[in-house]
Amino acid sequence: MKGRLIILSGPSCVGKSPLDRALAKFYPEIKENLQPLVLYNDRQPRPGERDGIDYHFRSREQIKSLKPESQFIILEVRGDLQALDLQELSSQLDSGHVFFEGNPFVGSMLLSHQSLSHVKKMSMFMSPVSMEEIQFLQNARTSMSLHELITDIMRRKLLRRTRKQKSELSIKDLENIEKRAGSAYNELKMAHLFEFVLPNHDGEDSENWDSFFYPLGDARKSLLAFVDLYNKRKSEYVEKWKEDLLK
Repeated sequence: MKGRLIILSGPSCVGKSPLDRALAKFYPEIKENLQPLVLYNDRQPRPGERDGIDYHFRSREQIKSLKPESQFIILEVRGDLQALDLQELSSQLDSGHVFFEGNPFVGSMLLSHQSLSHVKKMSMFMSPVSMEEIQFLQNARTSMSLHELITDIMRRKLLRRTRKQKSELSIKDLENIEKRAGSAYNELKMAHLFEFVLPNHDGEDSENWDSFFYPLGDARKSLLAFVDLYNKRKSEYVEKWKEDLLK
């Protein structure tokens, strides 16, 4: 196969989507060489999402009817049923690089599934906290657990993002936010499976991505790190986490 499978994973709202948009704006030559990996998903589209571009939006029954033994990998992700078309991915890789931007459940599956063991990969995990911050918080004298803190950090990001998308939040919106925020800590436990970790405090809710034309703060660092890693260069902004970091 000619291309690499480039994986960018992390909790919901951590900043993966705005990094993807920043690539298109500031590094179009890279973005043009990254074919998006489009999965099937049974959830409803968010505002601005398009069928066939962000996901293949199908009913749960339609996704369940796909044939996993021959062509599809099917998995449950935070209550959503998703599926990967292996033949479509293989065809894309024959013509160049393929980019997956999404949750670490799918990201780790792409790294470990035996059907993809022959595929060249480069994997990144975006985290809302750094390794140093985790080590500090684990030793700090505080009544709040790290699990509760990560959940609260992501809850605030998700609330701000959803308020931008919708003027009024429904009970279903709040339940979805709580589900995604509550999943974040366990998703961070998967970060050691990825080659590189990008600490990024500028989530999808942050104005640092596009309010000042050029990305600022961790948004800029994350973008530069991605570009360096894509070009097979070392980056001063990435970390490597050990499996026992989150005890």
